[in-house]
Amino acid sequence: MTPRLGVGMVGYAFMGAAHSQAWRTAHRFFELPLTPVMVVLGGRTPDALRAAAERLGWADVETDWRRLVVRDDVDLVDIGTPGDTHAEIAIAALAAGKHVLCEKPLANTVAEAAAMAAAAAEHPELVAMTGFSYRRMPAIQLARRLVEQGRIGTVRHVRAQYLQDWLADPQAPWVWRVDREQAGSGALGDIGAHVVDLAQFVTGQTVDGVSAMLDTFVTERPVPSSLHGPGGTVGADSPMRPVTVDDAVAFLGRLSGGGMAVFEATRFAWGRRNQIRLEVNGSAGSLAFDLEDMNALSFFDATEPVETAGFRRIDVTQPQHPYGGSWWPAGHALGYEHAFTHQVVDLVRGIAAHEHPAPTFADGFQVQRVLAAVERSAADDSRWTPVEATA
Repeated sequence: MTPRLGVGMVGYAFMGAAHSQAWRTAHRFFELPLTPVMVVLGGRTPDALRAAAERLGWADVETDWRRLVVRDDVDLVDIGTPGDTHAEIAIAALAAGKHVLCEKPLANTVAEAAAMAAAAAEHPELVAMTGFSYRRMPAIQLARRLVEQGRIGTVRHVRAQYLQDWLADPQAPWVWRVDREQAGSGALGDIGAHVVDLAQFVTGQTVDGVSAMLDTFVTERPVPSSLHGPGGTVGADSPMRPVTVDDAVAFLGRLSGGGMAVFEATRFAWGRRNQIRLEVNGSAGSLAFDLEDMNALSFFDATEPVETAGFRRIDVTQPQHPYGGSWWPAGHALGYEHAFTHQVVDLVRGIAAHEHPAPTFADGFQVQRVLAAVERSAADDSRWTPVEATA
């Protein structure tokens, strides 16, 4: 029997459910050097916390995360709370000798992200990972592999979009994700961070400068009388509360290898429930990914004869593909939740091997600096703004 890895998780809403699924599933489909044990779930509301723990499969609960991070039976702390709490929890967990997985964006500010990265650097014996789960999809992993192999040549262009519509209705309820104090930013940090990470991961380059626009289309929203799912119940007499984050962002970027990038993130794209599009054009070919067809990667090889050249759809469910062979037979599709399982697999293997699987806190800190440059540019009439380097 493999040694145990005791896991304590703080937060049990949307991300808590996704992470719980991953912790329950990973060792049942993949050979892991450590067996994750779902020890304790943390949250503030006792009744809701106990109900969530029973539903999601956690053995115990703690209503104070400070008690959770120092428990002897916890080896890793998984943070799925709003961004304003990430830094305090993560730094305390590292100080207590725990490995950490923290949801993205790493923090609400560059200063907080810097402190988290510094804390991780002070504890090289511990793994500190940022939860950019989409990079764990097989098609994205294959795209990275093809770029590394030189199959598309020198990267010239990147186009990255993340489109949602859950706030497009002006009467959609006020939630913590539209509050700057809790969320840090709106579409920029919530979903824009993902496509920044994907573009950098697939190309192996960083975004070094930006010219950006941010906009808030609905400046106040009704406060729900009860919460459920991503929103809640509102009525005609519901009080209104200000929206203090962006609803949409668009920006140009320059890659460290010289290529051009275009990014867009919005929660106002009617009909787009949760769509990511990523296209990379190189000197010798192109790659394209669409989350609405997540089990495929489109690949164009410009070295082929014109008579037969064209984008071809690669089904990424074969045993030879990243994470392939551990799930279902070839051709049997994977879903959104599998990326979180792959994240756990890579995290657990990294811990056992005394390695630091990416994205590390340093990687999360770098994305945070891109987000900050976007905000500075947008506040300065879209002026070209370099991404600040680390000190």
